[in-house]
Amino acid sequence: MRSLYIDGAWRTSASGEGLDVLNPATEQVIDIVPAGAPEDVDAAVQAARAALPAWSALTPGQRVTHMAKALELYNARLDDVAAILTRDMGAPAGFARKVQAGLPALMFRTFVDLVEEVGDRYFEGERQGNSLILREPIGVVGAITPWNYPLHQIVLKVVPALLAGNTVVLKPSEVAPLSAYALTEVLHEAGLPAGVFNLVSGTGPVVGEAIAAHPGIDMVSFTGSTRAGTRVSQVAAETVKRVALELGGKSPNVVLPDADLAQAVKRGVADVMRNTGQSCNALTRMLVHRDSYEEAVRLAAESAAKYAPGDPEDEATRMGPLVSAAQLDRVRD
Repeated sequence: MRSLYIDGAWRTSASGEGLDVLNPATEQVIDIVPAGAPEDVDAAVQAARAALPAWSALTPGQRVTHMAKALELYNARLDDVAAILTRDMGAPAGFARKVQAGLPALMFRTFVDLVEEVGDRYFEGERQGNSLILREPIGVVGAITPWNYPLHQIVLKVVPALLAGNTVVLKPSEVAPLSAYALTEVLHEAGLPAGVFNLVSGTGPVVGEAIAAHPGIDMVSFTGSTRAGTRVSQVAAETVKRVALELGGKSPNVVLPDADLAQAVKRGVADVMRNTGQSCNALTRMLVHRDSYEEAVRLAAESAAKYAPGDPEDEATRMGPLVSAAQLDRVRD
């Protein structure tokens, strides 16, 4: 079984229990991660709070140096990370390299470049009339991330939080946690100071709730279902911490009468099939003029037929498996 990453070191969970990680293409157990306990979250928060003064006191340029080293290490391992994502959540090999592993690299670079561009002066404060505007770290940030774009969502939360001088406690989805471990190894190898970044794997009702409720966490950022996001808001309200939510959605694709119907339908189907349909911004229903309905149905069926599921490790596969049996049941329902 793997370990938790707290205060710059790998350690066993207080629970002593593990969670099986399944390859969705084979349904075989490929790894075991700790089922973290509230005591683990508390240890991670204490480490993050202890590391906060020194990390936030660094100049943005000094933090960029740390993160740029991590990005260099990540890019060197990009193919390995893509392979992990293929096994962990079923992304086809090509899609895993280009999007599931490639997009986090792009966003990582974007954040590093942005802080380099604005420079230290952006964080030093500026006068507006008789007011002084200061940009300061929030403090300890709790990040709770989903399984559908697991590493992308982690990078979107963790990297800018660290660059801005915050420290972080991350809970990745227990459904697809392995890419979080890959990033943790990169941050550790890059020499990030102990306690600045911490990883506590586990379930939402246990680790997620402990993060949302912890008085030592100043902000919680959550991406996931509306039901779980509602619970995060309720629990976090007890300690009046900042909350950022990105919740599930179902997006309509409106095709107007003067559109090129064949192109619109083809692209609409391609969008919803991306990541095996497991995207919160997927165009999951197509609205067309009634006069175009029959033709749109025919075109959609033709396009959808080209997306036969296959082995995600096969380079020719365009659609892999759904991430879990639970998700399969949900989609069928």
